[in-house]
Amino acid sequence: MSSSLNIGTTGLAASQKQLDVIGNNLANASTVGFKAADVYFASMLSQSLSGGGGGAESVGQGVSVANVQTIFAQGTFESTGNVTDVAIDGNGFFIVRDRENNALYTRAGAFHVENSGLLSDINKYSVQGRMYDANGVFETQTLSSLNLQDAQSKPAATTYVGIGATLDSQTLTGGTFDSSQVIYDSRGAKHNLSTTFTKMEDGISWAVKTKVSDKDLPISASQSYSGLQFKTDGSIDKVYKSAITDTDFTGVSAGGIVAADLVINNEGNLYKDAAAKSIILTKNADGTWGITSPDYTHAKATVTKDGTLGIDLDGVDSTNEPDITFMKASTAIAGESITFGIAVTPTTEPANIDLSFTAMSDGATLGKDGSGKMNWLIVNTAEQTAPTIKTFATTSRIASLENDGYAPGLLTGLNINKDGIVEGMFSNGQRQKLARIILADFTNLQGLNKVGSYFIETAESGSHVYNNPGSGGLGQLQSNSLEMSNTDTAKEFIRMITAQRAYQSSAKIIAAADQMLQVLMNVKQ
Repeated sequence: MSSSLNIGTTGLAASQKQLDVIGNNLANASTVGFKAADVYFASMLSQSLSGGGGGAESVGQGVSVANVQTIFAQGTFESTGNVTDVAIDGNGFFIVRDRENNALYTRAGAFHVENSGLLSDINKYSVQGRMYDANGVFETQTLSSLNLQDAQSKPAATTYVGIGATLDSQTLTGGTFDSSQVIYDSRGAKHNLSTTFTKMEDGISWAVKTKVSDKDLPISASQSYSGLQFKTDGSIDKVYKSAITDTDFTGVSAGGIVAADLVINNEGNLYKDAAAKSIILTKNADGTWGITSPDYTHAKATVTKDGTLGIDLDGVDSTNEPDITFMKASTAIAGESITFGIAVTPTTEPANIDLSFTAMSDGATLGKDGSGKMNWLIVNTAEQTAPTIKTFATTSRIASLENDGYAPGLLTGLNINKDGIVEGMFSNGQRQKLARIILADFTNLQGLNKVGSYFIETAESGSHVYNNPGSGGLGQLQSNSLEMSNTDTAKEFIRMITAQRAYQSSAKIIAAADQMLQVLMNVKQ
């Protein structure tokens, strides 16, 4: 009869343990990342009794709690609108380190960025992963805390430009149209790149000239091609570059003008081939210069106050910057002459124009790798699509301006993708990889030691396995979401009723055994 009392007591203890687990599950029904538990019972050792028929019967000695197992089924996701809230869609655990640098594992992805820049959970335990280099290109292989404090987008010098434009085909000879766009040097400083289109007399050619304004100091570009020629349908036919040939100064006094004194200011304005020595400059008795040319029939020569001789091949008055300049022209005497020709080198098809600039006044450079070279896109490349330049009988206008440079940028926002990559969004419009959240997994999940919302690795769980989200059987990440508790409230209430009834039944057994003992005690009376 004493066995009945003991058996009933084990039932009370087991039901109480089950109720404790149920209570904990329900209490954490709203806890982020919580994993509910379930109680498994086992019958205790039996005792053998001799039966009346000579056999033996086994009577159990009650019940015990064999194990309390964690239910690792995935909880539902709740949208939060917070980009640093992350849920795991599938297997795996986030890795965090506490203040003593102990590794803990959790499904609760309610993260935030602290003032120190560390990505941490609600207990300020630092999230573990891999950092990218300062350029957002190479991912380190060492697991570490994710620190975003120094996240910044480095500047990039402009390496290419593009101009989408319509040029008015009715523009008069010498008429210009200007384009201006902002470009960036190697230090991220802004500069103004100006491009001037000048209409030529033949009606199909436009000279082009670029320069950069560096602290009010214009820096001209050396251009691989200096002019555009168009087809009758308004599209670009070819690009060209010109040079002066067969220069002859033999008719000029010794010690006067020499070849080194010749400067071409507007190569694009040299758009017609001229035979060798077909352009003749002759100094008149009054100090002026006359010009003769069968090709450039409107060519005009001018002399500045300091005696510099300039030539405008289309006869347009542009004395501020003539197409060609001859220094020391005042040393020539009346009747002396200079002769030269012009060679125009066009491409067979449209081609891109290489621009080469000297360094800025503060030592910063333009172009890729500090070369000072930029590419003006006229035709498409494998990497970029060139904006279209065309000429029609309509007002000149700019349709689009393109370039790839940008200033340094400050971190303005984050994005976490399904592969765990933490991407920074910067004030300069750039996006850059900053870090990657890494997940862990274990061979025996039931071997993990559960401490609150965290799990600790044990010998029974086996060693951890780290991998990228979405790899090695691990789940992918879902940003702006949290995994809620997987407690099934309805089932827990049913289990509660069952535990309550089991407890009542065990109490009844004890009460009945007590009454029987009381009857036995009263036999002697």
